[in-house]
Amino acid sequence: MRLSDDKISHLTHIVLKALIEQKTVTPLVDESQIRREMRRVIVNELKLADSVDEAVRRKLQSYSKKIYEGSSEWEVLYNKFFDEETARKGRG
Repeated sequence: MRLSDDKISHLTHIVLKALIEQKTVTPLVDESQIRREMRRVIVNELKLADSVDEAVRRKLQSYSKKIYEGSSEWEVLYNKFFDEETARKGRG
């Protein structure tokens, strides 16, 4: 996971505060409940992104031809496989 618990918590506070101030949402439950759910969703999405990243990297490493990370070929294939894997997991 790329974000610490503190950063995720801070992010949920900022996002919820902005949504309420802009009158985009009107909380029907306690704000701490909303932030906990936001945190749960963020953590789950980060875990999904990590698992997709691992699967894509394994696929790229399995090629007989060495594809170097950072090359344009690597970037194109990484993005293609990332999109495919994300769609396969129902997020695309």
